Amino acid sequence: MEPKSPSKVKFPAKEFNPWKRVFNVFSVGFLILLSSIGVYLAFNFVKARNVLESSYYTVVVDCGSTGTRVNVFEWEKGGLIGQALPSLLHSYPDNSTKSESCHYHCMQTEPGLDKFVGNGSGVRASLEPLIAWAEQRVPGERHGDTPIIVLATAGLRRLVARDAKQVLDDVEIVLREHSFVYTKNWIRVLTGKEEAYYGWVALNYKMGSLGNSSKGSTFGLLDLGGSSLQVVVEVDDENDNGNVMISNIGSTNHKILAYSLPAFGLNEAFDQTVVMLSQNRADSRNASNRLELRHPCLSSDFVQNYTCSGCAVLNITDNLENSEVQMHRNRFSSIHLVGDLNWEQCKELVRAAAMNYSGSDWSKHIVDRNYEANLSPCGGSNMLNLTPVAHHSGRFHALSGFFVVYDMLNLSTRASVTEIWEKGEQLCSSSSTKWNNDFQRQKYAGYYCFRVSYVASVIEDALCLGNAEIVFGPGDLSWTLGAALVHQLNANEALASISTIKNLKISSSTVFLLVLLLTLFLVAYCGQIKLPMLGKGKKVSSGGASLPSYNVLHRRRPN
Repeated sequence: MEPKSPSKVKFPAKEFNPWKRVFNVFSVGFLILLSSIGVYLAFNFVKARNVLESSYYTVVVDCGSTGTRVNVFEWEKGGLIGQALPSLLHSYPDNSTKSESCHYHCMQTEPGLDKFVGNGSGVRASLEPLIAWAEQRVPGERHGDTPIIVLATAGLRRLVARDAKQVLDDVEIVLREHSFVYTKNWIRVLTGKEEAYYGWVALNYKMGSLGNSSKGSTFGLLDLGGSSLQVVVEVDDENDNGNVMISNIGSTNHKILAYSLPAFGLNEAFDQTVVMLSQNRADSRNASNRLELRHPCLSSDFVQNYTCSGCAVLNITDNLENSEVQMHRNRFSSIHLVGDLNWEQCKELVRAAAMNYSGSDWSKHIVDRNYEANLSPCGGSNMLNLTPVAHHSGRFHALSGFFVVYDMLNLSTRASVTEIWEKGEQLCSSSSTKWNNDFQRQKYAGYYCFRVSYVASVIEDALCLGNAEIVFGPGDLSWTLGAALVHQLNANEALASISTIKNLKISSSTVFLLVLLLTLFLVAYCGQIKLPMLGKGKKVSSGGASLPSYNVLHRRRPN
């Protein structure tokens, strides 16, 4: 009998395997998932590259003793000046910003955050308008890769560590609700030396002398705040002074001498004069039983209940009992200040404060000025004599409080100390009872005789820079620029990963899911492989050729 043609042969149906279909579906889904992740990473890589190639921003919040301020800096990526430093495109606030709380343009809330210990709502009320203002200056699509740095100065430095930490924790709570990038170590209290260093960096960056050997020496810094005075000057000799530090920004290292003097700010110094007056005069109580003091540096029409925040600390000695401490605090908690303008007495009082004489016999320490007889108070133990190092810097720039006082006097930016004294005498002599209306409307106008004399005395008596070249300004320059620059230089390697914090971040749960899916894929794949089973192979004719099982045809035996 003829065998059937191959076309009529019926092959056995393959066994249906439901797991294979599941495996196929799973494989397609897994490939789609991997493709989606690849597209996501590619998109964010392009986005990160765009961050690197376009301008970027830094927000710095300055928590000072008199108020809290915010600055926004826009940098040009790839635009490097001189020594591989990022180029500053713009800084805010600028000349278009108007603020009643600042003499020059700034965005500020008052008072300082050190007044809000245990008061989270007060911290929020201070920060919210500043952050909202900064968010308007930074394009919305850049919020997610813009760092915000919150740095506190002398106001929080004088708090105990526990109280300062509580304020900073309240700050972080506010930052969490906004879209700027931050880490916990970007919210901290600066040391005085750090504040001084950042100011020096800001000044010399703006003047183009930072890290640039062709420009010669850098410029010295005098920065007068409400609570402290920062002084920085470059030195060229080996010195074991603990205030010497090395700046390695740019291609040239600079050895600088940095001081932060905590009792020399404008507000602290004025409190010092109040203490000295109270020690030199018997108590005088007004009708409200308040301590009344007549101050020779205040305008004749000045009458104010003055809260001397630093007086209790300044006037308490270590050997006082708790009850005596409380008595001193009550005595200085609120004082009735009355202006009793006397220029000569004011100069004497202010010089004592500038030279840090606080004892009841402070007036005996004041040396009468007589340069013809070569009598000068410079070099005393209470002062910082910069005469030996002033020659290396060439010139100093006087910022912040120095600039505010100078600007009110309508002097040239290179006014000498002698000119300041002369202008102060014109302004504050007892015969000058009438000030122009514009001046009277200025904030702290009643304190200006004190401030003018204090600025001149600090430069001449405390720092011994009466003969040095001093330039007042730039008025819009702050240490916050130096802090932003140092932060950006430290973060340059990871600038693309600034967006990683929020955009390129793949959580641990996502990684775990990917590993789990890959494992299941491999298990399912391995489950589809059929291993040979020993002893169960189909037998074929020993004499014939070995053929595949589906081609073995059985002949039907004849009947």
